[in-house]
Amino acid sequence: MKITVVGCAGSFPNAASAASCYLLEAEGFRLVIDMGNGAFGALQRYVSFDEIDAVCLSHLHGDHCLDLGAFAIARHYAPGGPRPPVPVYGPRGTAERLAPVFGLVADELADRFTIRELKPGPAAIGPFAITTEHMNHPVETFGFRVEHQGWTLAYSADTGESDALVRLARDVDLMLCEASFLDDPGNTPDVHLSARQAGGHAAKAGARDLVLTHLVAMNDPARSLAEAAGVFSGPVSLAAPGKVFGPGAL
Repeated sequence: MKITVVGCAGSFPNAASAASCYLLEAEGFRLVIDMGNGAFGALQRYVSFDEIDAVCLSHLHGDHCLDLGAFAIARHYAPGGPRPPVPVYGPRGTAERLAPVFGLVADELADRFTIRELKPGPAAIGPFAITTEHMNHPVETFGFRVEHQGWTLAYSADTGESDALVRLARDVDLMLCEASFLDDPGNTPDVHLSARQAGGHAAKAGARDLVLTHLVAMNDPARSLAEAAGVFSGPVSLAAPGKVFGPGAL
């Protein structure tokens, strides 16, 4: 498995990064997890839109899904005619929620994508074995555990403190975890994690490596790293566009 960070900005794109988007590759199959605003252009640095085999949307906040509209336009108006529908896995109501944003009706979006509803539990997408659980966020949100040939990734999506995230990340090789907040008693609960909380979840789960993502531009990245490292004894790093992880990165 090879994981490329396409975008890792939290809540909105910034000058250095698109919003959330991650490209997973194995056995020639390309799965994109989240396609937030600004991500579709950045994604084409690493893969053609013709080469994407499936998309998973963790939830329907704009910084995780809005560039699906750009992807739909590119595939529909591609040279030589519309491309076949690509599977898109998302929370219930994905087509109904997103189609009006793109100036479409749900049936038109369904012509461009095969929309499949995510539910908690195990599934297979291409060569990947995927387990999903609901995260602690104001809208229906899924975290992912992705396995391929014995190597495992956990992706938190957006979440507040969550026992389900600890379960998904149990003994994983890499935990890609949101760290939207700095440690502050005034943080809104049940929305996002601080870097310290991300480190605490990684420690509880026994994750081998921790990568902090969903990084908000106003936060000091050095402080985020220090807060996570204060409670997690394994390697900690920050996500950044173009960073590559996994055994396929070697």
